[in-house]
Amino acid sequence: MGGVTSSVAAKFAFFPPSPPSYKVVMDEVTGLLLLAPFPHRENVEIHKLQTRRGTEIMAMYVRHPMATSTLLYSHGNATDLGQMYELFIQLSIHLKVNLMGYDYSGYGQSTGKPSEQNTYADIEAVYKCLEETYGSKQEDVILYGQSVGSGPTLHIASRLPLLRAVVLHSPILSGLRVMYAVKKTYWFDIYKNIDKIPYVDCPVLIIHGTSDEVVDCCHGKQLWELCKDKYEPLWVEGGNHCDLEQYPEYMRHLKKFITTVERLPCRSSSGVREDGPTRRKSVERREKPRQSTERKQLPPKSQQWKKSSISSKLRISFDHQHLDRSRRSLDCHDKTRKSNIDTHIRLRGEGRVWTG
Repeated sequence: MGGVTSSVAAKFAFFPPSPPSYKVVMDEVTGLLLLAPFPHRENVEIHKLQTRRGTEIMAMYVRHPMATSTLLYSHGNATDLGQMYELFIQLSIHLKVNLMGYDYSGYGQSTGKPSEQNTYADIEAVYKCLEETYGSKQEDVILYGQSVGSGPTLHIASRLPLLRAVVLHSPILSGLRVMYAVKKTYWFDIYKNIDKIPYVDCPVLIIHGTSDEVVDCCHGKQLWELCKDKYEPLWVEGGNHCDLEQYPEYMRHLKKFITTVERLPCRSSSGVREDGPTRRKSVERREKPRQSTERKQLPPKSQQWKKSSISSKLRISFDHQHLDRSRRSLDCHDKTRKSNIDTHIRLRGEGRVWTG
């Protein structure tokens, strides 16, 4: 069965940019880490973080002076921090949030090799950094997962009951379901988001392009159906897999979502809103999620996804072997995120042009 595992995993290959789009240098005067070739910014801090699986990953923290929330962004495939740098800066400015982005093991200047289990350890290390270095609390954190990044995002979201919110951008139901229309979850599948999203307690926004040729829009729609706490989704008409930031409604809808969830009362440690004993079923829609057509009944919560401490060791469903490059990547190759910066997205009510 190990051969089956490695074969499936190989088709769902990771594609870190080669060579990386940036280098890490140390400023001789301040001793601070910098990403070359980008100029030093006082509100940007670069970190090297150790993970529980022994790799060292790169992360960047963008500080906003008026922020009340922190966006923890897990990027898509075939990109790294250098290609995401300018987008992260722009998101922080226009959403008025602190933003923490990171490279998975084997991406950019992070050490190790890409794998499902390594990405889980990666996001845990980043979240721990937010807690210990910046004093972030669950109630202040919004997780953002793009495409393959929806995997580590939902992995940790299902274990943090007090999160502020989750954003899923062109997400996947699971690795196998990207390639085949399977009706149940197999043990050798990876990134089983379809099984994890019912255990996310906070508001969830899903953004997906209707013309996505890499991950069909049906993935986003089915995940939305399974959400406990639905927010009005954004189905970008004509949007593909790597261009949603170029549509004006992307930034407008995302900004509205963050403004909305920041106004909601925080949950108490018991998981209910502080404004009453009954938690709101939805931020904007009060309908119950329809039962999945693929799963008749969920096992008891305690049997599948225990909300344990983020620093505790997690049970590994399988340890798939080194992934070979396949003919099809989950995410389209992004020549460079800088090309997106030339595309102008006009924001309403700000009187300025946003580039992303």
